Amino acid sequence: MSDQVISIIALVLVFAIATFSAVHLGALAIVAAFIVGSTVADESTDDLFSGFPGDLFVVLVGVTLLFAIAKNNGTVDWLVNAAVKAVRGRIALIPWVMFLVTALLTAVGAVTPAAVGIVAPIGLGFAAAYGINPVLMGLLIANGASAGGFSPIGVFGSITNNVVERNHLPGNPALLFTASFLFNVMLCVIVFFAFGGRQLLGQRAETKSDGGGGSGGSQRREVPPPSGGELVEAGGAPRRTRAVATVTSTAAPEQPLTLDGPRALTLLGLLGLVAGALFFDLDVGLMALTITVVLSLVSPKSVTGAVDRCAWSTVLLVCGIVTYVSQMERMGTIDYLGKQVASIQAPLVGALLICLIGALVSAFASTTGMLGALIPLAVPFLLAGEVGAVGLITALAISASVVDASPFSTSGALVTANTPADQRDFVFRRLMAWGLGISLVGPLVTWGLFVVPTSL
Repeated sequence: MSDQVISIIALVLVFAIATFSAVHLGALAIVAAFIVGSTVADESTDDLFSGFPGDLFVVLVGVTLLFAIAKNNGTVDWLVNAAVKAVRGRIALIPWVMFLVTALLTAVGAVTPAAVGIVAPIGLGFAAAYGINPVLMGLLIANGASAGGFSPIGVFGSITNNVVERNHLPGNPALLFTASFLFNVMLCVIVFFAFGGRQLLGQRAETKSDGGGGSGGSQRREVPPPSGGELVEAGGAPRRTRAVATVTSTAAPEQPLTLDGPRALTLLGLLGLVAGALFFDLDVGLMALTITVVLSLVSPKSVTGAVDRCAWSTVLLVCGIVTYVSQMERMGTIDYLGKQVASIQAPLVGALLICLIGALVSAFASTTGMLGALIPLAVPFLLAGEVGAVGLITALAISASVVDASPFSTSGALVTANTPADQRDFVFRRLMAWGLGISLVGPLVTWGLFVVPTSL
C-alpha cells in the first residue's frame, strides 16, 4: 500500500472517529498528521509545523477579535441600523445586499478571506438582529465572494487566466467571470428559499431610536428561527416554528445610535481594513490585530471580554484539518489523485473526476492552490482536443470555488466563527452538510453545463 493511499485512509478515519466520539476534529487531525508523518512520511516536527496555517490562524483570530470589539462599543449596532434604513427595512433584501457587497470586494481584487472576513461579522449581526437564518446569511456572503472572484482583476480570475496562458491553452476570461457570477446567483436563489427566505418576504424592520438618549426602541415582526423561534425535532429533522414577538434588537441599544469617538475610530479601522486589502495587498489578519491594539489603547472598555469571544474551537478545527491536508500535499497525495484521473482513457469521465477532486479537496484546503494545481493536471486531456478547454476550465473553477462555504474552508470558517455562540454548532453542522452536498452536486452540474456541450 502506497504512502498516498495510507494518508487518504487516515483522513477518512479522522472524520469517522470525530463523528462518533467526543474527540475534537481539529486536535485529532493534528495527531493524525503527527502519526502519519512519523511512521509513514518520515517527517520531522518542523516539517509538520510547516503545514500549520499561521496566516489563517491570524486571520480568524484577528478578524473575530476586531469585530468582538466593534460589537462591544456599538459599531456593529450602528452599521446594522444604517443598512436597514438603506433598504427601508426590507429584511429579505439584507442578505442580498451582503452578497453584492462581498462580490464587489472580490471582483475588484480583494482575496476571498479578506472580503468574507470584512462582511461576515456585519452580515451575521444583521441575522441575529432581524431573525434571519444565519446559514442563509453565511451562504450568501460566501457565495458572493466566489461570484466576484473570477473577474479579470479578481484573485481567482487572475490565477486561473495566468495558469491557462502559461500552459498555452485557449481561455475566455469574460465567459469565466460571467458563468461563475450567474451560477452563484442561481445557487443563492436556491439557498434563499431553502433556508427560510420565503418567511422574510414582506417583513420590515421598523427600528426606532428615541433621539434623545432613551431606550432606543423595539421591533414587532414575525421571527423565523433559529434566532427567534425554536428548532423542533420532527422525524429526526428540525422544523421551524413561527412566532410573532416583540424583540428588542441589538440594533437598538440603550444609547443613541450616534458615531461617538470609539465607534468612529472603529469604523475608520474597518474602512482601513478594506483599503489595505484592496489597494495595498496587506495581510487582513495582521491589519485586524493592529486595529484591535489601537482600539484597546484608545477605548479599554471596548476590549472587555473580547478575547473570550474569539471562536477558539473553530480556529483549532480549521487549522488542524488544514495542517493534515498540507501534509497530504507534501506527500504527493493530491498530485497522485490528479495523475490517476488524468490516466483515464475516457476523457469525459476523467474531466468529471477532476472537477470532483477539485471540489472535495478545495472544501478542506486552498481554492487558490487547487486552481493552480489541477488545471495543469488536465493538460493531457485538453491537448488531445477531446474535451473543450474553456468548458473544462470553467467547470473546474466553479466546482473548486462554490465549496468555499464549507466550515473547513476559510470562508465557511469565518462564517462559523462570527456566528453567535448559541447558534454556532447549528451553523457548523448545516455548513458541513451543505459543503459535502455541493462538492458532489456542483461538479456534476458544471460538468453537464460546460464540459459535455463543448465535447460532443
